Amino acid sequence: MSYNEEHDIDNLESGRLTFDFKGYLFKVLNLWKFVLLCVSLALLIAYFINVRKPNVYKLDSLISVENDQNPFFTANTSISFNWGGVSGKVSKIITAIKTRSHNEKVVDSLQFYMEYLVQGKYRKEDIYKKAPFEFIIDKSKPQGLNTPIGIRFLDDKSFEIFTNFEEPTLKAQQYLDKSVYKISVPINEYKKTFANNQIIDLPFLNGKIKIKPEAHITSGTEYFINFISFDAVVNTYKTSMIIGPYADAGSVLRLQLAGNNKAKIVDYLNATSAILSRSELERKNLYATNTIKFIDSSLADVNNQLQNVTDEMNDFRKKNKVFDVSDEITQISSQLRDFDVLKQREQSKLDYLNSLENYLNTKTDYINIAAPTTVGIEEGNILNSVSKIISLAAERQNLEYTTKEGSVLFKDLDSKIDSEKNVLLETIDATKRTIGIQLSTISRNIANLEAKLSNLPEDQQQFLKIQRKLNISQEAYDVYMEKRSEAAIVKAANISDLTVIDEAKDIGGGLIGPNKSLNYMMALMMGFFTPMFLIFVIFLLDNTIHGSDEIEQLSKIPILGLIGKYNYKNNLIVFEKPKSAVSESFRAIRSSLQFIYKKQGKTDGRTLMITSSVSGEGKTFCSINIATVYALSGKKTILLGLDLRKPKIFGDFNIENDLGVVNYLIDENTFDEVKYSTHIENLDIVPSGPVPPNPSELLMSDKMRDLMINLRKDYDMIVLDTPPLGLVTDALELTQYADATIFMIRLDYTKKGMLSLINAKYRTGEVKNISFVLNFYKHKTNHNYGYGYGYGYGYGYGYGVYGNAYHEKDKKSVWKRIKRMFNRA
Repeated sequence: MSYNEEHDIDNLESGRLTFDFKGYLFKVLNLWKFVLLCVSLALLIAYFINVRKPNVYKLDSLISVENDQNPFFTANTSISFNWGGVSGKVSKIITAIKTRSHNEKVVDSLQFYMEYLVQGKYRKEDIYKKAPFEFIIDKSKPQGLNTPIGIRFLDDKSFEIFTNFEEPTLKAQQYLDKSVYKISVPINEYKKTFANNQIIDLPFLNGKIKIKPEAHITSGTEYFINFISFDAVVNTYKTSMIIGPYADAGSVLRLQLAGNNKAKIVDYLNATSAILSRSELERKNLYATNTIKFIDSSLADVNNQLQNVTDEMNDFRKKNKVFDVSDEITQISSQLRDFDVLKQREQSKLDYLNSLENYLNTKTDYINIAAPTTVGIEEGNILNSVSKIISLAAERQNLEYTTKEGSVLFKDLDSKIDSEKNVLLETIDATKRTIGIQLSTISRNIANLEAKLSNLPEDQQQFLKIQRKLNISQEAYDVYMEKRSEAAIVKAANISDLTVIDEAKDIGGGLIGPNKSLNYMMALMMGFFTPMFLIFVIFLLDNTIHGSDEIEQLSKIPILGLIGKYNYKNNLIVFEKPKSAVSESFRAIRSSLQFIYKKQGKTDGRTLMITSSVSGEGKTFCSINIATVYALSGKKTILLGLDLRKPKIFGDFNIENDLGVVNYLIDENTFDEVKYSTHIENLDIVPSGPVPPNPSELLMSDKMRDLMINLRKDYDMIVLDTPPLGLVTDALELTQYADATIFMIRLDYTKKGMLSLINAKYRTGEVKNISFVLNFYKHKTNHNYGYGYGYGYGYGYGYGVYGNAYHEKDKKSVWKRIKRMFNRA
């Protein structure tokens, strides 16, 4: 063999690892039915998912967060404070909506822990407000959880409760205090009849059924009530609510919620806005509310004092008949009254500051501080500090719903509150000293005026004292009433900073799932790519030979002929079916061999060795029929069974294998004794004989060499049926006698790695004049990757789609048939 030929073979072997994309493509085309089946199955699954999965809707609403100032707010009615501007309020609203406390209020107000269901085609459907009745729940008693309780209406006046319990205990919840515990229930089926509006008092159901006025009850209709854990419902809505800025409007928020029932979504969104607005208004009114409470507590004492002084004045006048005094005394009395009022006001400020100081030093919750303006304190530092402390305290209280105690956020707020509190305490101390100085001055002025009245008669002095107390009490009462009225006006005029711009409403649409188109698209992709990947893996792992083009890629050894699959009862197909396509294929192989022998100059005594890589590739079948086709052409032919380890050729000729080549080689019998004439003219056969312990040594013996020399003299054609080349070395010992060698390759059976073996031996010269014959061949279109039928010439040596009749037809399981389908593709 030349260097170029060896180099070509090396290149072929090194290229075996390259991926044959064309082969993969045609394998897919051949398995198009399998791909179509997978796609159809995936689409069918997607269809059932689409029809069984409930629809999912998403609706939204818009709310605006503004810093709305009270229209009655003035410098003298500063019973309000700023909560941090619009941006601060927006963040607080977003946080509040995601808190558990807010969602608990909404769920509790709507009673979304109770479902009204009807049996649908695939599941129980939530009908919510469409139920013809309302269940008035008794929150103080337990309701069985996660167990649909059936209600079957017998007529328009009575109904039947029915359900089925598999366990003797059931988890239940009391929705008044949200406690959960287990209750005992009757096992198996339960039924009981009730009248409309009758109290239902059962271990697992407590309340009453109220028929809606507009409802029409049909006898026999069934509904279900299902109770869900309160915490589970709250958590579902808490995590499902989506809130964020709307477009570029930072103060406008969009609330979005998805669910299976649009009416429920609408109610939940609108209830969220309403409860949130009410909560924000309560927070905004907190200052005014605390102020009114403070004034009411002080006003009660002032009112009692005023009543007592009024009674005292009336009693004095009845007894002393004093109703008036001189103008000079009246003027002095008026001055005293003014100082008394002024002293009362300053004293009220001092009392408030003492109370505030004590509150700051003893309390940790600073929400309930009354407005300093209620007692006339206009000190800006005090007003600002109180406002900031209440704002920070409210922010901390709001943070408690979403953040664990010990968080750095709490530490930051507490630090700010403490800092502001220290500033306020210092301001209070300074203000108290100032008020103390003012009170001392007022007291001296009162003492001077009282000295001028000391010369008056006793009864007039007593009258003036009572009159002064009456004036002071009246003045204090009027001031408190004025401040209370002011606080009430501020509270009544307050409006929530949260306004609903666009409330949630079902106007059609809103469907977001299931995304049927996407499901079908995903099914189409999965149904297509899954078999493609499976075919790819099988193609990648498949190392068998499926076509003649693969052989051309893997070896430079020529293809002599093609023999297709042809079912027949024995291996004598050329003799018994001479007009069959398989017979024609062997005649084509005979013609191709003529070129090889002619090139060698061989005219008589030609030898042909037939081997393969492993057993089962059809070498015995090929040996018998090639020998037959030569014999039928008038050539004196002999077929030697040299597969001494696994003899086969004797069965089709109805002879025994008791005597054969082995007996001749060990000198037990003469050649004529082991040679059999067959019913085919010009064809003799020598079977292998009994299996020897040393087949290789026998084939290497001089006796074998002499036999081949003698046979060349006596026969025109000598066909050698040898052992598989890939299993034992026997065939290599016989190559010295072969003028031509046929290496059998069975498509969809022979491994590609076996060609490496024969290539190596061909390259080293161990085998010469070798050609491939493809067995189990089916004519393939599209470069041998798509199977077809019929036959035609190919490769210049032989032609056709031909047959095989020597393999037993076994029954194959479904799995083997699937594997066979993949292997043949």
